[in-house]
Amino acid sequence: MWWLLVAMCFIHMSGNSFCFLGKKAMNPEANMNISQMISYWGYRSEMHKVITADGYVLQVYRIPHGKNDANHLDAGYDVWLGNSRGNTWARTNLFYSPDSAEFWAFSFDEMAKYDLPSTINFILNKTGQKKLHYVGHSQGTTIGFIAFSTNPTLAQKIKAFYALAPVATVKYTKSQLNKLALIPPFLFKILFGNKMFYPHNFFENFLGAEVCSHEILDILCRNALFAITGFDNKNLNMSRLDVYLAHNPAGTSVQNALHWSQAVKSGKFQAFDWGTPTQNLLHYNQATPPNYNLTAMDVPIAVWSGDNDLLADPQDVDLLLPKLSNLIYHKEIPIYNHLDFIWAMDAPQEVYNEIISMMAEDKK
Repeated sequence: MWWLLVAMCFIHMSGNSFCFLGKKAMNPEANMNISQMISYWGYRSEMHKVITADGYVLQVYRIPHGKNDANHLDAGYDVWLGNSRGNTWARTNLFYSPDSAEFWAFSFDEMAKYDLPSTINFILNKTGQKKLHYVGHSQGTTIGFIAFSTNPTLAQKIKAFYALAPVATVKYTKSQLNKLALIPPFLFKILFGNKMFYPHNFFENFLGAEVCSHEILDILCRNALFAITGFDNKNLNMSRLDVYLAHNPAGTSVQNALHWSQAVKSGKFQAFDWGTPTQNLLHYNQATPPNYNLTAMDVPIAVWSGDNDLLADPQDVDLLLPKLSNLIYHKEIPIYNHLDFIWAMDAPQEVYNEIISMMAEDKK
C-alpha cells in the first residue's frame, strides 16, 4: 500500500504527506471552483464562456478590478484567466459529447489554432482594448509560440509575451514524464485509450483532501513531485498542497499526451504526427508534420527559466532563445524548478514584480 501511495503522489505531480496521525486542517480552497477561490481572496469574479470556431466552450475567468473598486486596482490591470479545451473548466463542445472520442481528438495544435485566438479576440471585444499582455506558463507558452508565429493578425494584438518556464522543444527534458516516449505509438492508445489523459476524479480529490493533508513523511511526496519537475524543497509551501492536488492535473487528451511523447522522441517543435505519410498528407499536404518556425514570431517576449527545471530543460531553453527575434529580457533563476514559477513562495519577488514593472513601462 505504501508504494501505491508514493506512486500516486509521483503520477499526479503533487502531494503532501500521508499517515494516520497529525492531520492538518484542510484549506477551504481545495473544495472551491475558480470563482469561489477568487472571491475567497476578496476580489470580484466574472465567468465568461468563449466558443471556439470548432465548437469548444471555454470557461474564462475575469478579475476586473481590485478588492474595493475599480479606482483602487492592486496594480491597475483587468485580469483574465484563460483555459484550454479538455481541462476541468472547458469540457463542453457544441457538437460532441465529452464521452465521445471525437471530443478528445486534439492536442496543443488545436489549442493554439482555436482556443488562444478565440479567447484573445473575446477579451478584446469585451473590453474595447486593441491589445493585451499575455502571460503563459509551460504549455501556455507552447501555444503562444505556435499561435503568434503562425497567426500574424493575432500577434499584432499582443503588447508583450511573458513566458515562464517556456516549452518548445523537449529534446533534453529530464523529467520522468519522458518515459512516455518509450511507449510505441501503436501501444499508446491501447494503454491509455483515445479520450481523456490524467482524468481528474474523486480519487485525486481524496488524495488531496484526506491522504495528502497529514504531516508525517512529507519528504516522500515532495521528492516524488520534484522527480518530475525538479528540486527546490525550501520554496514550496507544503501547507497548500491539498489545494494544488485538488485542482491539478486538470485533464487533457490522450492525443495531447501522445503529441508530447512525439516531441520528446523527435527533438523537434512540430505539429502532431498522424502516424503515416498518407494521414499527414491529408492534414498538412505533406508527408511529415510541419515544423513550427519560431523565428517568424516578432512579438516582444520576456523569458524566465529555471536551472533545476526538468521539463523546460536549460538546454532546450538555450535552443529556444536565439530563435526569438524580439527577445527583450531573459532571467535564469538557478534554484527554480518547473512549478516554482507558479507555486514558489518567492515567485512575486523573482518573477511577478518584474512582469508588473515591464507592463507599467508600456503605460508611459
